Amino acid sequence: MNKKELQTALIEKLPSLGNKAFNYKQIASAAGITKAADKSNIPMVLAEMVLDGLIKEVDRGKFKAVLHSKFLVGIIDRNSNGKTHLIPEDGGEKIFISDRNINHAMKGDKVRALLYARRRNRQSEAEVVEILKRARETFVGVLSICNNVAFVVVDNRILTNDIYVPLDSLNGGKDGQKVIVKMIEWPEKAKNPIGRIIDVLGNAGENNTEMHAILAEYGLPYSYPEEVAQEAEKIDISINDAEIAKRVDCRNITTFTIDPKDAKDFDDAISYRKLANGNFEVGVHIADVTYYVSPNDIIDKEAYDRATSVYLVDRTVPMLPEKLCNLVCSLRPNEDKLTYSVIFEMNDRAEVLHSKISRAIIRSDRRFTYEDAQKIIETGEGDLSEAILALDKLAKQLREQRFKEGAIAFERYEVKFEIDESGKPLDVYFKESKDANKLIEEFMLLANRTVAEHIGKIKKGTNPKTFVYRIHDEPNQEKLANLSLFIKKFGYKFKTTGKRQEVSSSINNLLDSVEGKKEQNLIETVTIRSMAKAIYSTENIGHYGLAFEYYTHFTSPIRRYPDMMVHRLLAAYDEGASSVNQSKYEEYCEHCSDREQVAASAERASIKYKQVEFMSDKRGQVFDGVISGVTEWGIYVEIISNKCEGMVPLRDMDDDFYTYDEKNYCIIGRRTHKCYRLGDQVSIMVNKANLDKKQLDFVLV
Repeated sequence: MNKKELQTALIEKLPSLGNKAFNYKQIASAAGITKAADKSNIPMVLAEMVLDGLIKEVDRGKFKAVLHSKFLVGIIDRNSNGKTHLIPEDGGEKIFISDRNINHAMKGDKVRALLYARRRNRQSEAEVVEILKRARETFVGVLSICNNVAFVVVDNRILTNDIYVPLDSLNGGKDGQKVIVKMIEWPEKAKNPIGRIIDVLGNAGENNTEMHAILAEYGLPYSYPEEVAQEAEKIDISINDAEIAKRVDCRNITTFTIDPKDAKDFDDAISYRKLANGNFEVGVHIADVTYYVSPNDIIDKEAYDRATSVYLVDRTVPMLPEKLCNLVCSLRPNEDKLTYSVIFEMNDRAEVLHSKISRAIIRSDRRFTYEDAQKIIETGEGDLSEAILALDKLAKQLREQRFKEGAIAFERYEVKFEIDESGKPLDVYFKESKDANKLIEEFMLLANRTVAEHIGKIKKGTNPKTFVYRIHDEPNQEKLANLSLFIKKFGYKFKTTGKRQEVSSSINNLLDSVEGKKEQNLIETVTIRSMAKAIYSTENIGHYGLAFEYYTHFTSPIRRYPDMMVHRLLAAYDEGASSVNQSKYEEYCEHCSDREQVAASAERASIKYKQVEFMSDKRGQVFDGVISGVTEWGIYVEIISNKCEGMVPLRDMDDDFYTYDEKNYCIIGRRTHKCYRLGDQVSIMVNKANLDKKQLDFVLV
C-alpha cells in the first residue's frame, strides 16, 4: 500500500475506536493491515495524522482519535484559481480540499468527505473518502495526439487531469480538434481517467465548433433529432371551419407583433380597438402551441427534455422543431393563426374592468421591430400609430402602478455583438429597454398575472387546483445586510428592514442613484445577486420582484415548456377537469427551473467567449475600466466602453507585495500601502486573451 492508501485505511477506522487509546499495532489490526511492509510504514503515517490534527499522541507511541473529526456529504466546487472546496449539503461553510486529498473527485461531484480537526490558525480542511455521484461522464476538450499517445485536455477548473484515450477509441478525432469524450473508468492507482471520444465537434477556434462546445459543456443539445423534426413536418397547418367556430374570431381587429429585428418565432401579438363606451379592448394573443403538440408525443417529450430555447450570441437553439417555432405557431403577419388569448376591457386609467381568457383566431396586420415601434412612440407618426400610442400610454400607467405596489426596477442592459458571416465579433453594443420594449413587457405581465389569478384565486365552495406558478421569494435578510455594508463603501445606503414596499422602494432609489455612475454595473450586479432566484413551483408564494401575489408564465410557449404546461392546465380546468397530481407537477417545475439555469449559464459563456474573441486582436491596447472583483489571486477589471472583463493577476503586480483584505473588498501594498478597491477606476493594458478558458489577462497601467 502506498502512503495515501494506508492513511485512508487508518482514517476510516478512527470512528470505530471512539475515545480509546491505541498503538500502531492495534490500529493496524483494526484496519486489517497484515503485510510487514505496510505495518512498518504506519508510524510515519500516524506522525502525519498527528500534524493534520486527526489524532493526538497522548503518551509515547499511544494515540487517540480527535473526536471532532467527522464525515460530511457535499458537492465539490473548484474556483478559477484552481482551489477546490467542499460545499456541505447541510449548508455549512465551504471547506478546503487539497489536490492530494481530492481522490479523483471532480467539480460538481457529490462526495463523502472526512473533515479534519481544525489546526490552529488554519482553514477547515477535508479529504474525499467516497464519490457518491458523478456530476458528469462526458467532457469537452482538445484532443492532443503525440507519439501515438492520445489525451483530451479538459479545462482544469472542471478536471485537473487530462483524459487518456486509447487509439482505438478516437472515433476519427484528429490532433487539435475539439471533441466530446466520455469517461469510461478511473482506476484507483491511475493518475489519469480513461475515456473514449463520442463526438468530434471540429477544429478549435472555428465559430461553430466553439458554440457547439459551449452547449456540450453544459449538457445542452446542439442539433435537433431528425426523427422529431420529421414528425413536425407531418403536422397539418390548415385550420378548418369547425375549429374556427369554437374560437373567438379576432381577425377583423387591429393586431400586430413587436419583436427584436432578428426574431423569427413570434410568440405574442397585441390587438387594439376603441369601444363605443370610450374604453379600450386590448387582446394579448399567444401562439397556441398545445393545439399542435399533444402530451407525451415525440415532439412534446423533446420539448420537455430541453424545457427552454437557448439563446447564444449568434444562434437560437430552439425548444421546438423549426417548422413549429418559425412557421406553424409563429404569429406571422397576414396569416390566420390559432392563439390562446387574454382579452381586456380597460379604461383610460389602465384599470382592467373585465377580462376573458379564451382560445382565439387572429390575423396580424403588421410585424414591427422594437426600433419601428419606438420611432412611432417618439415621433407620433407611422403605421397603426393610434394603437401604438394608446397602448404605450396604458402600459406606462400599468408600470407606474406596479412600482407603487412595490415592484423592483431591475433593468440591465444586454450585451450584443455585431458579427460577420464567420461568427467573428466586429463590435460590441448594449441593448437597453426602451418604451416599445416596456409596452410589450407590461401587457405580457398583465396577461401572466391574470391567468395565474384565474386559477389561483379560489372561488367560494371550490378547492384549490394544482397549477404552475412563477415564484420569487423575498430576499434573505443576511444578504440584504451584506449588500448594505457593501454599498456603504461607495457612499450609498438603503433600507433593509420594514414593510415590503418600503424595502423595495429603497432598492429602487439605490438603483436610480447609481445610474450613469462608474460603479453602476457593479452595484446593480451585486444587488441582483442578493435577491432570490425566480423559479417555477406549484406552491405559490407570489413574486417579490414584480410585487404580484399571483404570477405564472403563459406568454412564451414556443420557447418555454412551463408555458405549455400552463396552457394545458388552463384548458383542462376550464373544461371542468379535476386537479392534477401536485408532486408530479412539482417535479416538472424543478426540471424546468434547472434547465433554465443551465441555459442561462451557457448564454453567459457564449457572451464571455465572444468578448474574449473581440479583445484578442487588441493586445497592447490601453482601456479605462472599473475594478469589478477583488480576490486573493487578483483583481478583476471591467472595461467601461465594452463591458469586457479580465483579471490582473497579483503575481504580475510587481511594484509591491499585495495582500487581500476580504472585509474591505480591496488589496493593499505592504510597503507603499497602495490600495486597489472594488469600484475604483483604473487603466489597463490587454496582455493575453485565452479563448479556451474564456479569460482575459490585463496589466495595470
